[in-house]
Amino acid sequence: MADGAVFVVDRVVTRAGCGRRFVDTYLSEYAPGARNRGMTLQHVLVSPPVWFDDQPNTVTVTWSLPSARAWWEMTWQGRPDPGLGAWWAGVDDLIAERSRSVAADAADVDALCDV
Repeated sequence: MADGAVFVVDRVVTRAGCGRRFVDTYLSEYAPGARNRGMTLQHVLVSPPVWFDDQPNTVTVTWSLPSARAWWEMTWQGRPDPGLGAWWAGVDDLIAERSRSVAADAADVDALCDV
């Protein structure tokens, strides 16, 4: 497989007043396992950049993996792990909506497609 970093982006809209608690829980409970699966934390962005008691925050977490192969290896480790689904279910009361996307630098896409 071609080289080129792959980025995993988790976007979470928290329930009103739950932004800080979600970020703290994500970093303390989810992040160690992600690192064990080969992911490197790049950014944790909070929008708006204020912890509200009565409004949601959008939390965008960006992870990187060094290659498409590393992304597949991480995926193969995570998919059969029932603990990941249980973790997300355990924080469901903090979340209004969430999504995950995978991306690469535009300059790497052609090489990543050449497998």
